[in-house]
Amino acid sequence: MPQVTLYLDEATQALLTDAARADGVSKSRWVAELIRKQAHPSWPPQWLALAGSFADFPLRDDLPEPSTDDVARIGF
Repeated sequence: MPQVTLYLDEATQALLTDAARADGVSKSRWVAELIRKQAHPSWPPQWLALAGSFADFPLRDDLPEPSTDDVARIGF
């Protein structure tokens, strides 16, 4: 099984130790579960459920046409 070395300051180490103890798992398992939860390759269902839920959010069709005029450049 691959291994990873983490360098943590004392305060972060204490947080990890307390969190793992509270969950009743080893620090290694706690970190592995956190990685699985946070590094998932898709959006969480709760975020997907937000799509379209903002009634006043401008849609692409509601936005003004972008200008095609050149912008004045700043000389050096």
